[in-house]
Formats: sequence, structure tokens, C-alpha cells
Amino acid sequence: MNVIDSIILGLVQGLTEFLPVSSSGHLELGKAILGDQSVPEESLLFTVVLHFATALSTIVVFRKDIWSILKGLLKMEWNEDLQFVSKIAISMLPAVIVGLFFEKQLEALFGGSIMLVGCMLLVTALLLFLADKAKNTDKKVSFKNAFIIGISQAIAMLPGISRSGATISTSVLLGNDKTKAARFSFLMVIPLIFGKIAKDILSGDLTYDVQNFTSLSVGFIAAFIAGLFACTWMISLVKKSKLTYFAAYCVIVGLIAIIFSLVN
Repeated sequence: MNVIDSIILGLVQGLTEFLPVSSSGHLELGKAILGDQSVPEESLLFTVVLHFATALSTIVVFRKDIWSILKGLLKMEWNEDLQFVSKIAISMLPAVIVGLFFEKQLEALFGGSIMLVGCMLLVTALLLFLADKAKNTDKKVSFKNAFIIGISQAIAMLPGISRSGATISTSVLLGNDKTKAARFSFLMVIPLIFGKIAKDILSGDLTYDVQNFTSLSVGFIAAFIAGLFACTWMISLVKKSKLTYFAAYCVIVGLIAIIFSLVN
């Protein structure tokens, strides 16, 4: 993979991780369009590096929230901060179960299945459209809501289903405040990303070639910078109920992907 391709895929990951258009789906489309010839282990390492970059950008954007939560945890009380962390832990359970017991089945779907990506993008579009029309969104995320949002996050492990789109839409459709829904959605994924990175490193499946250092580095920087921009922008868009624009985008890209898979 050359430097230009790395920058493009880094930008795609950074933007689509937060914008509700499916980062995994766009990475699959990007690899198909760019003709990614890397072996599975190299491709996995690149994906891990890009996800680490976007996780880091999330931490930077929410640094004040994270610091406040950590200080609250040190009080060793059943306060709002400990309750929030407990909800995050509950929301992780469905994705952890899917990741542990259905990893091989999931990996099989990340092999250039453009038709699947296209269909799942249409599902994402429907979720975004419904969320934008939701009324009475003024609740806090409850423990029950956290688990339901976690189920939507697990489903979003399919390429083409936007994780942020699915979790924020589910939260809003449950009646939760849109700003709180976005905050919960972005913070709930941080432990999962670092857990997945640790699992991949310990598994020994990652292959590093010193010749790929430049490509990995520029991909990381591109994803990190794009992630900072996209995360901040997405929070603003959710507040203003502008998700319908992304629903239209997902419909267009989804249909293009389906047509692309049929003619190739």
C-alpha cells in the first residue's frame, strides 16, 4: 500500500468513524476501489492502527469529560460518574459476546463483500432518517437503554452499519437527549477499541514490515486529524437534527455499492 492510498484510507476512517456513514463499510469500499493487494495480516495491522488513531482523537475531544469521570470514580461513591461508567460497561456486553464467539463469522464478512456493505448502508440510512424525526428526546440514558444501545453497537459490527449512526439513532429513538446520546455513543466505544487492539496484538496475528512504517504513520496522522474534526462536527449535527443529509448520502453510496457489485 503506497503513501497516497494510506492517506486516503486514513481520512476515510477518521471521518466515517464519527460521521454516521459506516467506517468499516467505507474501508471495504475503499480497499475494493483502490485494489488493496495487501495480505490479510498487513491489512489487519493497518485497520488496527487507524482505529487506534480515531480512539485517540475521541479521547482528545472528550478529555474534560473523561477527566471529570475519573475524578468522580476516585470518590468511591455511587455517584453519577460511577453510574455512567457502569452503563458503559453494560453497553459493551453484546459487542464483547459477539466478538468472542462469532469472530470468525464476522471476519468472513470483511472480504470485499460490496453487496452486503451496500445493503447495510441502506439500513443505516433508515435508522438516521427515523432518528431525525424523533420527538420528546429529553431523557437521560438509563441502564436498560445502555444495554439496548449496546445491542445496536454489536449489530453495527457488520460492514456498512454505522456504529455511531446505529447507537445514536437507537438512543434518540428511546427518547434520550441528543447531546447525551452522542456523548454516550462516542465514549462507549473507547474501551472496545482498546480491548480489540490488545486482543489482536496478543493473538500474534499482526504482521509488521519495516517497509510499511511510512504508510502506517501517514495513515495514523490522517485518521487522527480527520477524527478530531469529524467528532466535533458530529456532536453539532446531532444537536441540530441534521442526520437526514447523511441518510441521503448512505442511500446514494449504498445503491452505488450494490450496482458496483452486480456489474463486477
